[in-house]
Amino acid sequence: MIDLTGKVALVTGSSRGIGRACALALAEAGADIVVNYVSSEDAAMEVAKEIHSMGRSVAVIRADVSEREDVDDMISEIKMIFGGLDILVSNAATGGFRPLIATTDRNFEAAMNMNVRPVLYLLQAALPMLESSEDRAKVIAISSHGSFMALPMYGTIGSSKAALESVMRHFALELGERNVNFNIVRAGLVPTDSTSRLPGAEEMFAGRIHKSMTGDRLLDAMDVAKTVLYLASPLSDLVQGETITVDGGAAIHL
Repeated sequence: MIDLTGKVALVTGSSRGIGRACALALAEAGADIVVNYVSSEDAAMEVAKEIHSMGRSVAVIRADVSEREDVDDMISEIKMIFGGLDILVSNAATGGFRPLIATTDRNFEAAMNMNVRPVLYLLQAALPMLESSEDRAKVIAISSHGSFMALPMYGTIGSSKAALESVMRHFALELGERNVNFNIVRAGLVPTDSTSRLPGAEEMFAGRIHKSMTGDRLLDAMDVAKTVLYLASPLSDLVQGETITVDGGAAIHL
């Protein structure tokens, strides 16, 4: 059983979806949690209430992780409240489903600013706390299949996820010797508020049963969170710079 008692974990975008599942899974394993949100305050407070009911310490911090000042302020607040940080899950993301040919400067910049830039800001601000962790600190980024395969109306998001994965690998090369592991969880199709807006979402979700290679069990947010939990634990100390795909085998065949 994974025991994260005494660890502090920040999960960005943790008011709902995969981020919420990650926060709850880490809390169930014993970690104290920083719930981050930018607009869904009520949902964030509900997550915090669940975590508090487990007997964990929890802080709810509003911060737009695409803004350096917000990130710096959040990391300072975490240091003040908890004194350190051991686990960082970079989950917050934005989208906009459209053909690449119709993508504007604003669309492209928004995707890169929210899906790639936060990892840079977070590491620049939080590295001193992470490398001071008693055990190896863990940084985990949430990616998607669009990082390596072409999907309808997903070009801008997919490009940003590919960039995110590259940034994480380079961080592993540059900082892996400084007591920090950097890994990626590439999530398959999970029912969330965001994926429900995918063009053709109803057909894609209906087709999951034919793509999955795990019987009738279909992927949900907690399946992704359990992989994050593994990467956040000492069990993954020798896993560095890797991408783990969690999709029930859907991406390995047509």
